[in-house]
Amino acid sequence: MARRSKSLPRRQRLIGLWLLLSGISIFGGAVFALWLDGLAGLEGMARVWLWLGCFSGGGTIFLVGLLLERQLFTPLRHLQVQLARLVANPDARQDYPPEGWLRGLGPDLVRVREAWRTDRERLATAHAEGASSAARIRQELETLLQVLDTPLLLCDHHRRVLLFNQAAETLFEGHPGLGLGKRLDALLPITSLGDALGQLPDDGAPREILVPCDERWLHVVMRRVPNSHNETLLTLTDTTAAWSSEMGARADLAEMLPPLRRHTASLTSAADALVGVRTASPTSELGQRLEAVIDEEGRALARQLEQMGKVMEDMHRQGERLVPLWSNDLWASLGERLGKDHLHITPIGMPAWLKGDAPALLALLGSLLPRLATHCDNGELEGEVCLGNRRVYLDVIWQGRPLGEQLLDEWRAERLEALPFGPRVGDVLRQHTSDAWSLADEDGEHARLRLPLPAADRVGAPRPHTPPRPEFHDFGIAEMPPPDAELAARPLRTLEVVAFDTETTGLELRNGDTVISLGACRIVNARLLASDVLDLRVDPGRPIPPASTAIHGITDDDVAGAPPLAVALPRFRDYIGEAVILAHNAAFDLLAIQPPGGSVTFDMPVLDTLLLSRALDESLDGHDLDSLADRYDLSFPPGTRHTALGDARVTAELWLSLLPRLEARGIETLEQALALQASAFDREDAFAS
Repeated sequence: MARRSKSLPRRQRLIGLWLLLSGISIFGGAVFALWLDGLAGLEGMARVWLWLGCFSGGGTIFLVGLLLERQLFTPLRHLQVQLARLVANPDARQDYPPEGWLRGLGPDLVRVREAWRTDRERLATAHAEGASSAARIRQELETLLQVLDTPLLLCDHHRRVLLFNQAAETLFEGHPGLGLGKRLDALLPITSLGDALGQLPDDGAPREILVPCDERWLHVVMRRVPNSHNETLLTLTDTTAAWSSEMGARADLAEMLPPLRRHTASLTSAADALVGVRTASPTSELGQRLEAVIDEEGRALARQLEQMGKVMEDMHRQGERLVPLWSNDLWASLGERLGKDHLHITPIGMPAWLKGDAPALLALLGSLLPRLATHCDNGELEGEVCLGNRRVYLDVIWQGRPLGEQLLDEWRAERLEALPFGPRVGDVLRQHTSDAWSLADEDGEHARLRLPLPAADRVGAPRPHTPPRPEFHDFGIAEMPPPDAELAARPLRTLEVVAFDTETTGLELRNGDTVISLGACRIVNARLLASDVLDLRVDPGRPIPPASTAIHGITDDDVAGAPPLAVALPRFRDYIGEAVILAHNAAFDLLAIQPPGGSVTFDMPVLDTLLLSRALDESLDGHDLDSLADRYDLSFPPGTRHTALGDARVTAELWLSLLPRLEARGIETLEQALALQASAFDREDAFAS
């Protein structure tokens, strides 16, 4: 690590010293001139030359200092900024061409810059040409992986996630343990899974294991990737429904079989004995007892058969083809289907989740609606979902009278040729343990056909479809040092870094101001992951002052219903995982996320871009985030500054710009970076904001 000069004064101190020396010299010259003038008693030009001579010292110091400031020191500072920007971002704009006595360096600097850019372009071109085939293959592989319905995870021998596909992201939706570089143990914290991973054969033979994950059971197939660095591919299947079926309805059926066999055997024996007794003595007491036994066993058998029928009904209802459906999606699909027949159905009311076989329901409704269109008065149809007791009523509404039972029977007998084996409408209704009936609305003008369907446990609208992640794999993670290696000796480029920022109700954190927004993003392998972010709103439990809203734009309505800080902080801690945290002016944000009485501890190393910048460029002014973003030519979308996530991203990009400058000074490990920023620590600045 380069040794920093503690004796070098800042620019302001140099300017102050220069002005002080000039003032003292001028004042001293004036005193000396008064003394000489009184002693010598000169007149005319001699007296003028005397005074000019006495002021010459101070004036010379002032003029020489001014000349040096304009012709040397200011150009040197501009050159320092330009070189820092060039190292951090070779393609950044050139705002400070050499000036003053350094103006002669202009052509040389331009030549160095152009040569550097040319070399980089040649290198990029060669790299692009050499890797074009590999890129094409990789793109095809990525596309294939992303469209696969089977959730996939690939981890290295340290169990760090190198790849996951869209299906895995859907399976673990919202789970903080899913992310590139994160340990598999955070996603599936099962000891048996760890043991199985350690005992996988190298020939790619699969091993299967059933692991719990939250409230689900996942069937995991693991195999070591042959000829790799002990990477492991995991495919996952949610077997919760099948497992519940095995342990639920099927187990009930298995329990019912012995009593049924027992009752049947008793009935057969009693019937045989009764035949013999009736033949020998038609009015004997034994015959009456045997009839009582037959009657009792027959009733027991009927009860068991009724119970079995109920279990079979539950199996139909819980069959895998009955999946949760969002009613708006069902109406939209039905609308597309009806468009071909120039029919239209308008969804009304509140949407809701229901369980059903979507293709069968669409075929069923598709056969019904053309009938209704010819039956109703104006041809306008509406669809509504009403919540019942453990059921959801799917209603089709029209203006006119209810359908007659005869018409409904004809419809139930209609075959749905669009479905495999052409089942009848009644078969599809039985599949959903449902029926259909028609009733009149209270307004006396409309009628509806009602289909009761099983309700789903889900609430709330489905999440909007998000585009595939721009990055879902990073095989370079496997080349990183082991996660249990000494963190202090880890190279800066191999660190997993989480940049974060907070927005608060005010700046007086020790006097009750608190967090209202928390944003974070992740850097892995010196690459900012675009989609691996955390953006939380926090209910402060107090009004947000208008002065604070004017800065970050967050109002009381924006945080209404948001979780309190005590709930948000554990989520943030889970998001960090084993990463190093990064912030700009970190002391303020650390104080914000560690309020008095808080139960979450953030004891990981902390990097501060403000301190690092100050340590690198102590002679330069302006180390706030805006000044540094301008100095390193960082770009960000309009309106994203002064938001927690926006500032966290700018801080992350600033860290990536500082990296090459740190490395150029031999600062390559976390320990060296922490020592450098500690040398620039200034308590006054750290708590200024």
